[in-house]
Amino acid sequence: MKHFKLSATVRKADQLGKKATKALRREDLVPVVLYGGSETQHLVVKADDLNKLIYTPEIHLIELDVEGKQYKAILKDVQFHPVSDKTLHADLYEVNEEKPIVMNVPVILEGHAVGVKAGGKLVREKRTLRVRAVYDKIPENLVIDVNNLKLGKTIQVHELSFEGLELVDAPQAVVCGVKLTRVARGKDVAADSEEAAGEEHSDSEESHE
Repeated sequence: MKHFKLSATVRKADQLGKKATKALRREDLVPVVLYGGSETQHLVVKADDLNKLIYTPEIHLIELDVEGKQYKAILKDVQFHPVSDKTLHADLYEVNEEKPIVMNVPVILEGHAVGVKAGGKLVREKRTLRVRAVYDKIPENLVIDVNNLKLGKTIQVHELSFEGLELVDAPQAVVCGVKLTRVARGKDVAADSEEAAGEEHSDSEESHE
């Protein structure tokens, strides 16, 4: 997992409440809550800094500096304005080397499926998978080999395993599959027709004997 450095300050008493929160946002600051540790902390971070963390497909371990105190955390939730998409609030979760956490990890499909070579189309049903592990065991992504994936077949969560990780998604959930295309259907129909014609020809020859 990549690391991301983020600086924050503690929200003072006069920075709490709806009116104060709106004032913070006008100054391009975002209220943040850090929980999961010995106490919940109400913090403020710069919107630009936080957006660099949010607007990326990668996952990060956050090296959080709160007025000189260091914490390790992950991004758990973000709230956006329904119209402007401006970042309104974020939740961070403090982590350590002993406490398992649940995170969404990006999925990478690797290889050339045999079903695609047969005329099918590789379809990704899940872009991320939820895993449970201590933070230093969570990888940047989960690589899934699709080389042996045949036409009309799928890969489900229960078929996958990764060292040190527990997959949290439903076991029967489909991660990816090779779907039959019109071209492939056409080939199947043609093959069936040829096979049927061959059988009829064989039957005809037998009846003349």
